[in-house]
Amino acid sequence: MGVRVPPFAPITYVARQTSPRGPVQPRFNFAHGCCRAFHPVEGVEDCLIPPTMASRAAKPVRQEDSRVRILLVKPSPRLGTIRGLQSFQFLEPLELGYLAAAAPAGHDIRVADLRRARFPEHSFRCTLRRFRPDLVGFTGYTHEASAIRRLARLTREDCPAARVVVGGHHATVAPADFDGAEIDAVVRGEGCAPFRALVERTARGEEFDGLPHVRIPRTGRGAEELPRYPDPATLPTPRRDLWPVRAYRSVWLAEGGRPFQPLFPPVSTVRTSYGCRMQCTFCVVPFLSEGRHLGRPVEQVADEIAALAADHVYFVDDENFLDEEHALALADALAARRVRKRYFAWTRATTVLRSPEILKRWREIGLDGAFLGFEFTSDRELRAVRKGGTVAANERALDRLRALGIAVHAAFMLIPESSAEDFARLRAYVRALPPVQCSFTICTPSPGTPDYQALDGRFWIDNPHDLHDCMHPLTPTSLRLREFSRLYAEQVVEGIALTPARIERRPLLPPDILRAFVASRRYAHGYQNLYQDYPRELWDQA
Repeated sequence: MGVRVPPFAPITYVARQTSPRGPVQPRFNFAHGCCRAFHPVEGVEDCLIPPTMASRAAKPVRQEDSRVRILLVKPSPRLGTIRGLQSFQFLEPLELGYLAAAAPAGHDIRVADLRRARFPEHSFRCTLRRFRPDLVGFTGYTHEASAIRRLARLTREDCPAARVVVGGHHATVAPADFDGAEIDAVVRGEGCAPFRALVERTARGEEFDGLPHVRIPRTGRGAEELPRYPDPATLPTPRRDLWPVRAYRSVWLAEGGRPFQPLFPPVSTVRTSYGCRMQCTFCVVPFLSEGRHLGRPVEQVADEIAALAADHVYFVDDENFLDEEHALALADALAARRVRKRYFAWTRATTVLRSPEILKRWREIGLDGAFLGFEFTSDRELRAVRKGGTVAANERALDRLRALGIAVHAAFMLIPESSAEDFARLRAYVRALPPVQCSFTICTPSPGTPDYQALDGRFWIDNPHDLHDCMHPLTPTSLRLREFSRLYAEQVVEGIALTPARIERRPLLPPDILRAFVASRRYAHGYQNLYQDYPRELWDQA
């Protein structure tokens, strides 16, 4: 499953997590760390400096023209499932680029992407002690919420005078989860404008009270109502000069790719639109966007893409082609600029069947692959989540995309109640498909949706947010959890074997062969050991 950018708000970072022990508390297996070392912003020599344990001092009053040191942090994943996914798809921290671009000019901004760290927490603390930030921002998904709070506490220990702000997806739908003395402000919704205001207040030494869309944890007040999405024309072009562009790569889909075509090229991410008009009950996006789909200004997006250093572009829209006029205008703008890049986009079967000319036009300018949400293998299951499509429509869309020369990533979902027969039925269905890249997730409603509220009281762990990665069942499984994990992993492994490059026996570069082998092992390992993220007493419970 592709990874989307959360609604911006100050950033988040995650390291090894600890959380209060309850009667049934998730366990995490940290056996496999990231393979890349990350060095603190200025160097590593200050790692030897002992952290200050002084109590938090009063914030100094700064002059109007004070230069604020800003540290924006991207979390490192705790769960093996997410680490395995990153072996195939490691995308740049685009949300941090937006925040950096939104900040007023003249301040010192650094990005710490801790996903690149072999020892994330150690790297984070070294960076804090060396850079001594005035403002630290965290942003993240639901499964990263507890870890954000831990990093915020570490910030308090090492930089007691720094201001700590949190935002992102989980802060938007559940801001009260970040109420605590270690956090100064929580941003709800798109965070560019609020973040700019937070930087300005920090520069002047003023408190954060009264800012739009900002909750103050010490009072529990502010941002009581969910903010509306802003006009996309007001958002800046994200900065990409704060990280090494070539460090971010993704496995790349292509129909009938040429021999020795790079399998893991450097990739940049771009957002051309926001929101979704559909009504899938498990998805929070229509709720956050109020059922609207808003396109960014075409000329701005085309200029952004034309300026990218990477030749491959992964779109992180919720659906790229819902607005047909916008999609065609962007394709024409890119063609007029003679931009020659390769693209991967997200779409729906209904869009493909309704407007095949859009996909044809995008194929002409470089669209190589598309994410297509099959979700389930029966119309009954699709109706239950108000997907707005049918199995037959999914299959026709797949055929149409492949006929256009567009490779397909087919996404399927299971439910905690899936039986051995359900796994067998899914496996048989996937085997009958033409060569496609497949992903398999657990149908997991997002906090803030009616479906999630309906699960209240059914969760079988005391903090379901810690495992909310759409790959861990949050309610009791019909099968024993260990057996569920085994069948799930087998499905994932078989899905890897059915990718177009393997079926077509396409010649690959030796480094890509090695990388694909290692990534496949890590990906499968995350699913095989999924049950170990739960308390031991649940492993063999059905």
